[in-house]
Amino acid sequence: MLVDSHCHLDAEEFDADRDAVIARARAAGVAAQIVPAVDAASWEKLRAVCATAPGLHPAYGLHPMYLERHRPEHLSALREWIERERPVAVGECGLDFFVDGLDAAQQRTYFDGQLRLAREFALPVIVHARRAVDDVLAAIRRFAPLTGVAHSFSGSADQAKRLFESGFLIGLGGPVTYERAQRLRGLVATLPIESLLLETDAPDQPDSAHRGQRNEPARLATVCTTIAALRGIEPDAVAHATTANAERLFRLPSLA
Repeated sequence: MLVDSHCHLDAEEFDADRDAVIARARAAGVAAQIVPAVDAASWEKLRAVCATAPGLHPAYGLHPMYLERHRPEHLSALREWIERERPVAVGECGLDFFVDGLDAAQQRTYFDGQLRLAREFALPVIVHARRAVDDVLAAIRRFAPLTGVAHSFSGSADQAKRLFESGFLIGLGGPVTYERAQRLRGLVATLPIESLLLETDAPDQPDSAHRGQRNEPARLATVCTTIAALRGIEPDAVAHATTANAERLFRLPSLA
C-alpha cells in the first residue's frame, strides 16, 4: 500500500474524470492521498472532493505562488477553517524565490502566519521551498517545534539532513525518475529511508515516461520502483517504509 503525500486532486484538470482517477490510484495500490490547498477560494471544493471517497485527506493553506490571490484576512479565515475542519496538515505553504515578481516580504508574512497556526494546532506543515530551502529552515527554527514535509525536494544533502533533524521529511516524486537529475538521484540513494515520503504532485510533475502529460496518483508506483532501484532494495521495502512515515507524520489510520 502506498500513500501519495502530495496530490492536487481538486484541480480542474481532474474535473472530467476524478472518480476514474481515484479508481486507477486504488487499483495501483495508492490507498491514501494528502490533498493540499493553494488558496482560500479552493478550500470548499477541496473539502467536497475529499468527502467523495475514503483515503482522501485534506490540508488547507496559502501557496506562495498564488500570492496575488491572498489577503491578510485569509490567515484569520484559515485559523477558523483549521479549528472547524481538523485537517491532517497546514499547506501547501512556503517560499518561492524562483518565480519572478513574487514579493519576498509578503511571502514570508503568509508563511510565518501558517507556521504559527501549525504550531498552535500541532499539525504538520506541507512546505513548498523553491530556491528557498535555507530561508525555510530559518523560519522552521523560529517557530519550532514543528513537523512537516519539504515537498518536491531539490536541495542539497546537507539541507535534507537539517530538515530531517528539524522534524521534516523529504517529499520525492516524478523528478527522481529523470536520468538527468543526477544530484537528486544520488541523494535519494543515501538519505535515511525514515526521512522519505512519496508524492506525485498530480496533475503536475509527471514521471519521465509521461513527460508533458497530465500526471495522476496511480503513477506513484513508478516513483516507488525508481527509488527502490536507486537504493538497491525491493519496492515493497520502500512502500512499507514510506507508508509508515506518512501514517506517522499525518496521523493517518493504519493501512496495514
